[in-house]
Amino acid sequence: MLRSRWIAGPAAGDPGPLVAALTDYRMNRLLDLPGILRHGRSLSRLWPQLPGAVGMWLWVDVVGRRCGSLSVWRGEEDLQAFVRLRAHVQIMRAYRHRGTLRSRTWQIDTLDQATLWRSLAPA
Repeated sequence: MLRSRWIAGPAAGDPGPLVAALTDYRMNRLLDLPGILRHGRSLSRLWPQLPGAVGMWLWVDVVGRRCGSLSVWRGEEDLQAFVRLRAHVQIMRAYRHRGTLRSRTWQIDTLDQATLWRSLAPA
């Protein structure tokens, strides 16, 4: 599994409690991966300006045809605002029928990046 560097958001340093969000997208065809990665990377460029964004990683498991993100938010409202963001909605519409998306959110008391990354394993 490969992951991006940690991308800090404007709410980096918020002491918590915080909301973690994992997205896990399994592609039907590996041929869709370049487009998915390009769109995901484009969306990540917005990250430093997203209200309530603490930080995130993008990740990919080429062999498993999976990719996604692990993000941290100041609160559920901030996460939902991102989900409704026009650029995010467009990407989701473009790829929704090309694979299966699973996601989960949970509360964390404080940000510990090493512990948070290990939480990806049970996905």
